[in-house]
Amino acid sequence: MSWTRKVLRVNLSTGSVSEEPLNMQWANEYLGQRGLATRYLVDEIDPACDALGPDNKFIMTTGPLTGTSASTGGRYSCVTKSPLTGTVACSNSGGHFGAELKFAGWDMVIFEGKAASPVYLNIEDNVASLLPADDLWGKSVWEADKLIRQKHQDPQIRIACVGRSAEEGNLYAAVVNDLHRAAGRSGVGTVMASKNLKAVVVRGTQGLAGLQDPKRFTEVVKAGKQVLADNPVTGQGLPTYGTQVLMNVINEVGALPTRNMRETQFEGAAEVSGEAMHEPRKSDGKPNLTTNGACFSCTIACGRISTIDRTHFSVKDKPEYWINSGGLEYEAAWALGPDTGVDDIDALTYVNFLCNEDGMDPISLGSTVAAAMELFEEGVITTEQTGGMELKFGSAEALCWAAEVTARGEGFGKDLGLGSKRLCEKYGRPELSMTVKGQEFPAYDPRGIQGMGLAYATANRGACHLRGYTVASEILGIPEKTDPLESAGKAGLVKAFQDATAAVDSAGLCVFTTFAWTMDDIAPQVDAACEGDWSTERMMEVGERIWNLEKDFNQRAGITGADDTLPQRLLKESANSGPAQGKVSELDQMLPEYYQLRGYSADGSMTDETRQRFGLPA
Repeated sequence: MSWTRKVLRVNLSTGSVSEEPLNMQWANEYLGQRGLATRYLVDEIDPACDALGPDNKFIMTTGPLTGTSASTGGRYSCVTKSPLTGTVACSNSGGHFGAELKFAGWDMVIFEGKAASPVYLNIEDNVASLLPADDLWGKSVWEADKLIRQKHQDPQIRIACVGRSAEEGNLYAAVVNDLHRAAGRSGVGTVMASKNLKAVVVRGTQGLAGLQDPKRFTEVVKAGKQVLADNPVTGQGLPTYGTQVLMNVINEVGALPTRNMRETQFEGAAEVSGEAMHEPRKSDGKPNLTTNGACFSCTIACGRISTIDRTHFSVKDKPEYWINSGGLEYEAAWALGPDTGVDDIDALTYVNFLCNEDGMDPISLGSTVAAAMELFEEGVITTEQTGGMELKFGSAEALCWAAEVTARGEGFGKDLGLGSKRLCEKYGRPELSMTVKGQEFPAYDPRGIQGMGLAYATANRGACHLRGYTVASEILGIPEKTDPLESAGKAGLVKAFQDATAAVDSAGLCVFTTFAWTMDDIAPQVDAACEGDWSTERMMEVGERIWNLEKDFNQRAGITGADDTLPQRLLKESANSGPAQGKVSELDQMLPEYYQLRGYSADGSMTDETRQRFGLPA
């Protein structure tokens, strides 16, 4: 069991809402969430369609372990075609929204068409209806959330919403749920807004449909939680410092991309680290970090809740409630800090709050601002374009200003909302965009962590750390230590991480569990929850099938092996400091072996034999 076996289909063009059975053949082939929703997407849209047109579809989806007592079993994903990259997009989020959707009795909600005017979907168990959202349009996520709660007068509803940035066409807008959890990457919020869909509101009281073997499930879940508790990363590091535990670590190994990836170490890393979040501020004696927090059913609790010094320039005009919200995580802190050269932790926290309030991916925002700063430094962008603001590396004022105008879609903020690739192309310097397939890099320099270069280049949704996190092996020694400066053997490592992650995402679990768990810990939980034999081998096979399904979608959308590459800066300009000094990414040495292991042609295209081997749709 575990699946509810029900799909909610919402036609926004006609206003109709209907129920249909879940395709259980597909569920057995793709498990759930990322894999299963992508299978639906492949069946229902033309991969070459306009991502912001009515023919694209937008899917909110859960996994079979979403809503269960499995640790981190609260995940859901938004699946669509990305307006930022043109690839398949699957953006994963935690919080409580996913579990609530499952408790309401739904595995998946498929949105199609476009509403004539703004609407939001209200789900109360088996009953779903579209309601007008004209009064919510033009509001931030936080403002809309407040208004929706006033309307429904139910403190237990869960809300996923888009902000003004999505409405204004920002290509990396997010879907924010529970105020500060987000399906953040690839512009899934932009697609949602393009359909005039402002929010989805859910209240579920039905509980779970059932587990295949409840007694065994309880046993294996308990064992899995103990493994997480005993592990130094999931039991100590992440609860104490969150993902920000990595800031100083990655800086020390010389793989912290700095000032638009021109450098590999940041002199101000300690000022914006997880440790710094615990330290009292000089101004008011209070720490940046208020407490940690956990998503539904999570025993790791890596989430951060932070405050900003009320006297800081960036919050002087903000209401009192605004200064206490979801705090910095590593990727956001890096993109807004080292990548822009800013070491003011309150400024970074302020911009992170803006990303939560108005639904922007902080990775893409920070990386795009960094590219703009380099363009400004090169004299390509001037104060004439920015309305007088000097976009200098290291300027906290410039960073905060850039975030504000981008959130509102005003002036130069419109250009920043295009993302780094289109921004740099517009101003005639495409080589300054640090992207793969149009998506901005995360916080690991491929010159210092060779496996991540291959993972970025081949990621089906563009540059991404959550599609093959070889940092676990290359830096943290999980599950075994490999040399980050060595490219030999990394093709197999990347493939294994990519396949495993696809399976974890599709189960409804958080990928952070894999700092401690192997598939031998995860498969028994899926097997006890779901009908059928879900062995470790089957889980890995499902993960590989999902990866190839995504690859096939991209190929049909016009993405080729030529797109499996990195910016020339990383291939030609060597790291200037740290252990990787003198190194470039050795992508050219890893890619041929990777294609061979995947069963692709030498040019990176999927062969008919590989397509048939995994039973992909013709």
